Amino acid sequence: MASLFLSKKRKKRLEAGHPWVFKTEADRIEGDPVPGQLIDVHTHLGQYAATGYWNPESQIVVRVVSYEPLEAMDHHFFAERFRRCLEHRERFLPGARSYRLVYGEADFLPGLIVDRFEDVLVVQLLTLGMDRAREAIVSALAEVICPAGIYERSDVSVRQLEGLEQRTGLLYGECPQHVRITENGLLLDIDIMQGQKTGYFFDQRENRAAIAPLMLGWGKRSGIELKDVVQEDGTNVQAPVNANGKTVSFPFWDGATVLECFSHTGSFTLNACKYGAKKVTCLDISEHAIESARTNVKLNGFEDRVEFVVADAFEYLREQVKGLEQRKERAHADKKKVDTSQPLSSKSKTWDVVILDPPAFAKTRSAVEGACRGYKDINLHGMKLVNEGGYLVTASCSYHMKPELFLETIHAAAADANKILRLIEFRAAGKDHPRILGVDEGNYLKFAIFEVRSK
Repeated sequence: MASLFLSKKRKKRLEAGHPWVFKTEADRIEGDPVPGQLIDVHTHLGQYAATGYWNPESQIVVRVVSYEPLEAMDHHFFAERFRRCLEHRERFLPGARSYRLVYGEADFLPGLIVDRFEDVLVVQLLTLGMDRAREAIVSALAEVICPAGIYERSDVSVRQLEGLEQRTGLLYGECPQHVRITENGLLLDIDIMQGQKTGYFFDQRENRAAIAPLMLGWGKRSGIELKDVVQEDGTNVQAPVNANGKTVSFPFWDGATVLECFSHTGSFTLNACKYGAKKVTCLDISEHAIESARTNVKLNGFEDRVEFVVADAFEYLREQVKGLEQRKERAHADKKKVDTSQPLSSKSKTWDVVILDPPAFAKTRSAVEGACRGYKDINLHGMKLVNEGGYLVTASCSYHMKPELFLETIHAAAADANKILRLIEFRAAGKDHPRILGVDEGNYLKFAIFEVRSK
């Protein structure tokens, strides 16, 4: 087997557990390695350090798969790794049958993603080394998981950096386009062939459930409280009663009004309804996404509480804020000249809870500055639309947007919006997305819940 010898002056990232070797860290190659196949990695002193697969076309020339000598990434190798992946998910997600089964570097299989949707697996082969091992990967997954089918969604631009073309298609068995899964006790139909990435984002599973405490306790603001009510048979029961003394029959009288932006499949909307939301506005720019969300809302019987909006979230939020500001101007028309005879030019609506879960704004380090402007914009307008004492739920899946910078950006937005934010919870990705300490690239998801108050 060929060997790569590391530069003497490099940082010792490999020894600290990072599985990547960059071109700039390599000193020399001994032997004639074949791109995509295994190569041993040695220190400049000749000490064995790791084994990984080699690709001279990539800036990451070696991706480590073993810290002991390894002859081949064959069926046996993958089957053993997949069993470990399955054990981890079964331990931390007992009873679940839909989750991220293989999470690349964090599962010691860099360049490979496998999402499980009940009896169907969706794989992404992101690198040359994993692409060359396609047959062994498929046969090992078939043995360990026994799926009905395996579908490939390697339609991602990162493959081009590895000298690979994008590809999709059936790899094993039979796969329907839509697969019904259960998450947090909710039903979802997932489009594994046309949906974003592999069709669904499992990394927010626990975060979606974390909004539960925000969904109840709002009835009192509308003048509704539980009181003793005498029934026709003379017995006393507790029932919701409004300010006029009338009993309220609507079962979700105590629920929050919620806005979910960038809804995709409507997963946060579903969880909001499950935990008692009164009314949810589900918004996405994609008609396909809204149709998916509409299907999932109907599946769970929540259609009476959800309205759907196809719109650009930035424009929608700005329009609502503009209308809100016009309303405030009219409220103080006696203090300044305002023509109240003209109709309001913009809609204006506020919510108890606003949820912002946008796609990655910063896919490269050079895009961070623009991403900060984007995150500040949506959060500034989002928090302006939160009712006093309500909650802003906001996330970022941009790795280059570091946690500290994310919080600083939201803080800056709060200052401009004349709001005070109280951080209630700050979370990362779920348990099926573990992270190797020292591999900062795995720390990409930031999820925060803020209470919003005016100054």
